[in-house]
Amino acid sequence: MILKKRILYLLTFIGIGLVLLNIPFSKLFGADQTFSLFDFFAPTVGALLTSVWGAMAVIGVKLVNAVIQGQEFDTVTIIRLFPLALGALYFGARKYKFVVALIPLVCVALFIAHPEGRQAWFYSLYWLIPVAAVFAKKRSLVLNSLGATFTAHAIGGVGFLYALNLPAEVWIALIPIVFIERMMFTGGIALSYVTMNSLVQWLSQKLHMPSLQKMVQPEYTWSRQLLKNL
Repeated sequence: MILKKRILYLLTFIGIGLVLLNIPFSKLFGADQTFSLFDFFAPTVGALLTSVWGAMAVIGVKLVNAVIQGQEFDTVTIIRLFPLALGALYFGARKYKFVVALIPLVCVALFIAHPEGRQAWFYSLYWLIPVAAVFAKKRSLVLNSLGATFTAHAIGGVGFLYALNLPAEVWIALIPIVFIERMMFTGGIALSYVTMNSLVQWLSQKLHMPSLQKMVQPEYTWSRQLLKNL
């Protein structure tokens, strides 16, 4: 029964994700790809469904959308399958979050190992943020959102570096853009999670479904106490 409910919730989130994936947000510099509102929503699924199931849901959305749109599974499309999935894994991880935080560290090493990346090594310092966020004393939705978006960014950055061999000048030029962009994503992820968390709590009460209530973190629902818990 538990497995059936998880699969039902997985399919539900995939359906929501497919809608949000087709609402564009901004264009990815250096590649013919765009960000969408799904980029805000995807990491939060890791906390609602648990990290592994959340990552599966994100990959499911990407794969189903690619089939529906008739997309070719070229290098860029394949690379785009994984950043958000690992962002969801980071966002939803609790007991072993420090293990997930090793992912951006590996990305730093891979970035610096590349000839072009080595010339812009300081760009990869952004990817130390998820590691620092793990060791913060206070549990924080904002830090978790920040860590999730930079984990996704690290995976995508290394993937595009090796696939497209983007020159060092491009990475250096992207540094201020990344800062603004990722701050927006941090806010978007946090807002998305509070909204979804509140919606799931409301549905659990209306439908009398304890299994939905288990997904909810009450401290991150719309309430007067929310700002104290961020």
